[in-house]
Amino acid sequence: MSGKAQAPVPTAVGSEFIASASRAGELPASLAVEVAFAGRSNVGKSTLLNLLLGRKLAHTSSTPGRTRTLNFFSVKTRGGSSLTFVDLPGYGFARRAKEEKLAWADLAERYLLERPALALVIVLVDARRGPEPDDLELLKMLKDATPGGREAPQALIVATKLDKLPLAQRKPALAAIGRSGLRVVGVSASDPESVAALWRRLLASLGLDQAPP
Repeated sequence: MSGKAQAPVPTAVGSEFIASASRAGELPASLAVEVAFAGRSNVGKSTLLNLLLGRKLAHTSSTPGRTRTLNFFSVKTRGGSSLTFVDLPGYGFARRAKEEKLAWADLAERYLLERPALALVIVLVDARRGPEPDDLELLKMLKDATPGGREAPQALIVATKLDKLPLAQRKPALAAIGRSGLRVVGVSASDPESVAALWRRLLASLGLDQAPP
């Protein structure tokens, strides 16, 4: 029997792009429970989405801030669940015009506060820095929201770029983020098991079971 660890079985068995929206009137109809991904422009959001989707659907670039719309992706899981992942435009990109930042804020806030199908918001932070002011402002908005007709969405912190930290600093960094009472999962793009662990936490947050391998 080989002692070599097996790679985790992919959770997403099907995924595809659905639609983009740059204005509230362009938001597509809700087809399934929605999970939104938010974070600063340079935090690796598109890279993580592609790892979870199992395909390169979200646009990645060496230039931060390329995502200018809300992008919707359908996902089928091994457990038979249907989800919609929503890629929100990155915030905190200094080169954007003030008008564009205000437009993002209006569109994103309306989506986050009013979308009935939105059940979970995953907020990405750099593991080396932890939550920054923009991240904390978003989390506070979600916590304080009193949307009519639906429950407020849950929030989960995902600490990205964990592999950029020395091994001995990774657990302390995650513990420091979690001490503020935030739920946190650490992810490294080079560690498939960390992506599988995030999938397990995501499904558990939504009350969904993952099919056995």
